[in-house]
Amino acid sequence: MRLDEFLTRVRDRGEFHGDDEAEQVATAVLWVIASRIPPQEAAGLARELPAPLDDALRMERGRPETFGRAEFLRRVAQQTGARPRTAEWDAGAVLSTLAEAVPREHVDRLLARLPADCADLLGGPAPTGERTERRPEKGHRDRGDTHDGP
Repeated sequence: MRLDEFLTRVRDRGEFHGDDEAEQVATAVLWVIASRIPPQEAAGLARELPAPLDDALRMERGRPETFGRAEFLRRVAQQTGARPRTAEWDAGAVLSTLAEAVPREHVDRLLARLPADCADLLGGPAPTGERTERRPEKGHRDRGDTHDGP
């Protein structure tokens, strides 16, 4: 998938104001993913993505970290300056687009590495007992002015 196609899908799903915001959020989500999966898997996934998105997966992080959904979303929120509920929506916009953009075997490997309750973010079934929430009000991005990381 070309960069413009990827960003258009993320922008539309995340209701972002433009491609720049979609790219910033996509980079942040991919950056968090890279800390959760082994470097060789991150490199394989990066090869399937257009530049500059692939760079977020190529950063050397050492051993993969183990953390659950709440920490995954907290890290996305930290990277984007969003609140946790907005970060969940953002992660879903990026991960569901990622699931369409890369070969199925990469998606399956990613699902095996991410917390089991993150399958819904890639377009899979929602965790048991969870209901689907609607996006926070349009224009209400819950973003701060600063963030750490990409």
